[in-house]
Order: sequence, then structure tokens, then C-alpha cells
Amino acid sequence: MPSRLSISTVSAASAIPRAAWPTLCPPGDPFLNADFLAIIERHGAAAREWGWTARHLVASDPHGTVVGLLPLYVKTHSHGDFIYDWSWAAAYRQLGRQYYPKLISCLPHTPVAGPRLLVAEGPAAASIRQALADSAQALAAGLGVSSWHVALPAEADIALLRREGLLISHDVQFHWVDSGCGDFDGYLATFSAARRRKVRAERRRVEDSSLSIETRHGDQIDPAEWAQLHALYADTFARFNNHAVFSAACFADLAAALGRRMVAFIARDRGLPVAVALCFRSDEVLYGRYWGCSGNYHSLHFELCFYQGIAYCLEQGLRRFEPGAGGEHKVSRGFTPTVVHSAHWIADPGMRELLGRHLAQQGEALADYRDEAATHLPFRRDRSSLLR
Repeated sequence: MPSRLSISTVSAASAIPRAAWPTLCPPGDPFLNADFLAIIERHGAAAREWGWTARHLVASDPHGTVVGLLPLYVKTHSHGDFIYDWSWAAAYRQLGRQYYPKLISCLPHTPVAGPRLLVAEGPAAASIRQALADSAQALAAGLGVSSWHVALPAEADIALLRREGLLISHDVQFHWVDSGCGDFDGYLATFSAARRRKVRAERRRVEDSSLSIETRHGDQIDPAEWAQLHALYADTFARFNNHAVFSAACFADLAAALGRRMVAFIARDRGLPVAVALCFRSDEVLYGRYWGCSGNYHSLHFELCFYQGIAYCLEQGLRRFEPGAGGEHKVSRGFTPTVVHSAHWIADPGMRELLGRHLAQQGEALADYRDEAATHLPFRRDRSSLLR
């Protein structure tokens, strides 16, 4: 640990000085800032009653200035953290061992990769990151939990955590990346003729319907309208037997705090909202997060969740669109299979060895899956020459 650096824990993101966030987090990040975690904790989406207990680590210098952060939660389940470890919990049960509670560094309900060991760049950055990682392992050992996980960390964090001996797991997400196509028509020009016709047919069905579609940012949505938009999201979650963890008030507070960092694509029928795709954005990336719809509208999901987002990125100059976890149907619409990683500290040596063998096999299988999925991308064989 750097000389005279102190590490403490806080039980709420709101307890971390607001001025610390912009010095330690990527500029314009819609999730790593003074508002996102504080709001979702305050509204219960990441609170003790739903199995999330905040134990965020804060590194301070001798003057009391915060120089490092590590978001950290004690969890009693595996919902909403996107490390997909239910089978691990089952293995522990079969062996008569206890998997929960566990400790996790993540963005709750948000499968977005990025830095987790939050430190401003400078001469002491590496040692502060090391101190945070060491402190997390010490906290996990002190609490007697089964494990500490870091969900979807940035590459620099992965390198450090790998050196610390953490196991690395693998998953595939589907990301759209701007290849310099200019606008949506230019993007479709990179598709094969058959795939291009399919996308145009899907978009035409929506255009020929009675629906109108609009793009609204958080600061453009009347707070009173969140009740209707939230009902679409909640009803859709309920139809799939999932719990809608965000309340209308939570969405309204996020919109007020994040402003243009929140983006909603809304479909209306005679003025009333019937579907919404709720996204967040940085200066370079659009993140698709929540979908809700009150009926069965042909191709509307593809339009709001994919095509509107791509068009928005092209109009706004965003370089990447991450529409959320899962969904092989995204490949045929131009979303490239992309491997992402998480890291895992396992207290029990025997379980660590067992899971290490499993993850080594998983890594090989995921790489093969990524390569096979990429063969189904819709692009023309000659698109490289077309885009030059």
C-alpha cells in the first residue's frame, strides 16, 4: 500500500464526496458518476432489502482527499450482476458448502464493461489500484464470504486481477461498431442484398403502421410521463416472470440527474406511449438497457432497440452501440460477437481449482462460439473495399 494511504468502507455511494467522482471516472460515463449508483441505491434497486449491501472501498491520501474507489456489494443472490454463476452456487450446495453471501464489484443491473478500480491516472495510480484490490481480498476474507467477483472490468483491471491470481471468466456480447458508413442507408449498403431487404422490410412495417416514433433525452421527458413509460417496462418484465427492479421514481430521478446521458426511443399510438427502449450514453457509446411494450407490434422491438439506436449513433457521432446482454438475433442486424470478461477470487482452494479448470474450458468454447457466430454477420464480402 502507498505510504500513508488509508482505505475505508462506506455503506452508500452517496457517502462518497461528489467531487471525487469526476476525478476518478471516465468523463461523461452515464454509470460511473456521483448520481447513478446513489440513485439506484436510494430507490432500492441495489439495497439490502433486495439482497445488495453496499461496502464500497474508498482510498484517501493523508489530506483526506479521495484518490481511489472500488464499488463493492455483499450479495445474497446472483440476479442483476451478470457473472452468471448460478451453476457455481449449485455446485457449492451439492458439496454441502455455502456460496452466498458473496462480494462483488459491479454496476448493478448493468452489463456494461468498464473500469472498476477507479483511480486518476498519475504516478501513484498503479499502487492505488493494487491497494484497492488487496483491500477487497482482505475484506472478503474478513467477512468469511465464499468469493469476491469483479464483473466486466476494463482490460487494465483484468491484467492486475489476473496477476493477483483471480480466475478469469468469459462471455459474449453483441456490439455494433461504426465502420465509417455515414448514415443508416450507408450502413445498409454494407449488408448483403438479402439481409438488406429484410431490414428494410422490418422498418417498413413500422413506418406503415399507425405508430409515431420519437427520440427524447432525459431532460426532455416530463416527470409525470415516467409512470406511463415505467408501466410498459414493468408489464414486459412481468410477462417474462422477471422482477422490474427500477421504479418510475427511480427512472425520473435518473433522467433529472443524467439529462442527455439518458436516451429514450418512444413509440406512440395516437399520442399514447405503447413501447419504449431506454438507453444511456457516453460521448462515444450508446448503451441499450430496458425495453417495454404494451402489445404485439410487428418488428417494433427491432426498430426501437436496434435500428433507432444505430441511426442515433450515426447522427450523434457515437462509435459503438452495446444493446445489452445476450441475443443472437442481434448478429443478423450487424452486431458483432465480442468477448468480455469477469474476474473471481475464490476463498476455498479446492473450489478454486475446480472452477479454474471449468473456466479454462469455457474460454476455449466461447472463442469458438464467437468465431462461429461471426460467420452469420450480414455484411457483404466486399464491404472492406466499399468502405475504403
